[in-house]
Amino acid sequence: MSESTITQLPDPSGFSADPFTDVIRDGARKLIEQAVQAELATLMAAFSNEKLQDGRARLVRHGHLPERDVMTGIGPVPVKVPRVRDR
Repeated sequence: MSESTITQLPDPSGFSADPFTDVIRDGARKLIEQAVQAELATLMAAFSNEKLQDGRARLVRHGHLPERDVMTGIGPVPVKVPRVRDR
């Protein structure tokens, strides 16, 4: 029995893995990360005056969350999101 009954389905994102698409996805990832960093900077600036009773900052950066995919027009793009801790 040499015939295969498995049918190859097309990529559901509609994009083939070519170098140009990779460049576009990398640019989209950088733009999304810049937008997240700008929003975080605004948030940190808004709460920069708030302190705890012992003088420490109330809102602090605390590494990054696990990388996750953000759905864009060119398919999913992996993005790192900074972690913020409110004491």
